[in-house]
Amino acid sequence: MTEPNPYADGEYTWGPTPGTPPTGAPGVPEYDFPNPTLADGAPGATAGYGYPGAHPAPGYGYPQSGAPYPVPTGGPGAPLVSIGDITVVGDSIITPSGTLPLKGAVWNATDMSRTEEKIPTHAIILAVVFFIFCLLGLLFLLMKEKTTTGFIQVTVTSGGKHHATMIPANHAGTFQMVMGQISYARSLSAM
Repeated sequence: MTEPNPYADGEYTWGPTPGTPPTGAPGVPEYDFPNPTLADGAPGATAGYGYPGAHPAPGYGYPQSGAPYPVPTGGPGAPLVSIGDITVVGDSIITPSGTLPLKGAVWNATDMSRTEEKIPTHAIILAVVFFIFCLLGLLFLLMKEKTTTGFIQVTVTSGGKHHATMIPANHAGTFQMVMGQISYARSLSAM
């Protein structure tokens, strides 16, 4: 790519003017490229983005704090997550059986709920009534009703203490909702 664009109309030229010597000293780049990084293999180079020891300047797209991961900003009294009667606050877990340390806590959940599907009573009545008048009444038997009953058991163990709580399952998505909260609590415990 040493030739200019053959389709250009002639008013724009790129690169150095032919016949002029380079303006920089030996070893200094002619154009304004960034400093060489360790990936370039240049001696005395600085660490670049993605390499150990890299410290990019703060700005858009870079975290403003020196922390390698987001740190919960809640104070000692601000709850970060609450699962049943278990509340995560700052660096501790508050339960009715006592306060547990957050770091290294083991979280478990057990789905003890069940979802039943049945034909509702009003669908059976409508099927019988409309079967007498026309055979389309049997379509009412296709109506289904789902009910979820039971509990989700959440347990936490930390610092030699153990606590379990039961959360009622009101719908089929309750277990996924509780698992989302437990995943967040597990990430807080790993910090």
